[in-house]
Amino acid sequence: MTLLHVGRTPGSFSSTGTYFDGTRAAPVEIRLSIDEDAKALVGFTDVGLELRWPLGDIREVPDQAGGDQMILQRCDDPVQRLSLPDRALAARLPNRTKRPAVTNRGPLLGWAVAAVASVALIIFVLVPAMANQLARFIPPEGERALGEVTLDQIRSALDQTGLNPVPMCENPEGVQALAKMEARLQAALPDTQPLNVSILDHGMVNAFALPGNYVVFFRGLIEKADTPEEVAAVFAHEIGHVVSRDPTRHALRSAGSLGVLGLIFGDFAGGAAVLLLAERLIEANYSQSAEATADVFAHALLIEADIAPSALATMFERFLEMGGDTGPLVGHFLSHPALGDRVEAAREATPEGFDPVPVMTAQEWQALKTICD
Repeated sequence: MTLLHVGRTPGSFSSTGTYFDGTRAAPVEIRLSIDEDAKALVGFTDVGLELRWPLGDIREVPDQAGGDQMILQRCDDPVQRLSLPDRALAARLPNRTKRPAVTNRGPLLGWAVAAVASVALIIFVLVPAMANQLARFIPPEGERALGEVTLDQIRSALDQTGLNPVPMCENPEGVQALAKMEARLQAALPDTQPLNVSILDHGMVNAFALPGNYVVFFRGLIEKADTPEEVAAVFAHEIGHVVSRDPTRHALRSAGSLGVLGLIFGDFAGGAAVLLLAERLIEANYSQSAEATADVFAHALLIEADIAPSALATMFERFLEMGGDTGPLVGHFLSHPALGDRVEAAREATPEGFDPVPVMTAQEWQALKTICD
C-alpha cells in the first residue's frame, strides 16, 4: 500500500467511497479526487490514511454483492479495494478491464502439463487397475444390484421424452422362444450361469452385457437378424463377457473415470455422468484381449450347442454393412481386433462337415422376431 501526502490541488473529479486497506478489519470512508498532472487517483480518510493510485494501474473487479457498485483495485496489489457508489470514474481509467500481465509463464505451464498428466494417469492407469482389483471383491448380490440399477438408467436415458423408460418386450410366445434359445446355450455351458436376459423395445441394432449376469438385446438387432443362429451367436458372445466379468470391470472403470471428470468440471450432481455412463455401457469398447476371449468362448459354446460359429461371422459382416466403420454397433463388437481376422476366426472355428441343429422352428423364430408386438 502506498501512503502519501497529496499537496497539489486535485482536479475536477471528486467522490466518496469505501476503502479497504487490506490490514484493518473494518472499511473506512474515503474522499477521492484526481491529480490531473500526475494522472493519479488520490484519497484521504479521517483516520489518516492517504493513497495515490496511478490511473493506468487501476483495474475493476466484479461486484459479488449486488452489482450496484464499482469495485476497484491496483493491478500490483490484490488486497486493497475501493468501492464507489457509481461508475462516474470508469471513463478516466484507461486500463480498467485489462488483465494483469502473467508472470512466471514457464512454471505455470509446467504445472498445467503436470496436472493434465496426473488426470490422465488417474483415468487411464489408476482407475482401471483399481477397478480390476475391486471387481474381484464385489459379491454377486452387489453385481446384480449394480446391473439392475444400470439397466434402469439405460432405459431412462434412451427415452427421448425423459418421462417413460424404454419398455421391455414381453410377448409371451416371443419370451418362450428366447427362453428356449437360452436353455440351448445354458445346456452347453460347463457351469450354468444365472442369466437375466431382456429385450428392450428400441430400434438400436445392438446387444450388451451388464454387471450381475445381465444380457440385453435391442429390438433392432432381433429384427435385422436373418436367422435365430445369428442371434444365438451374439448371445454366446455376450455370455463370454459375462463369464469373464468384463461388464463389472468396465462399469467400475467408467464410473471412476466419469467421477474424476465430474470433480474437475463441476458435475457434482452426477446427472451428466449417469447419461455418459449409460452411453458408455451400451457402446462398451472392451480391450482387444477381452473381445478376443469372448469370441473364442462363443465359438466353443456354439459348437457345444450344435450351432455353427460361422453364424457369428455372418452377424459381424451384417453389422459392418449396416453401421459402416464408425457406428456404435461396430464400436461395441468390432473396434479392437481386426474385423477380417474375427470373421475368419469364426468361420475357421466351424469344423469341416459340422452338422448344426436348428435353434428353433420357423414359428418360434417368427415369435421371437415379433416379441415386442
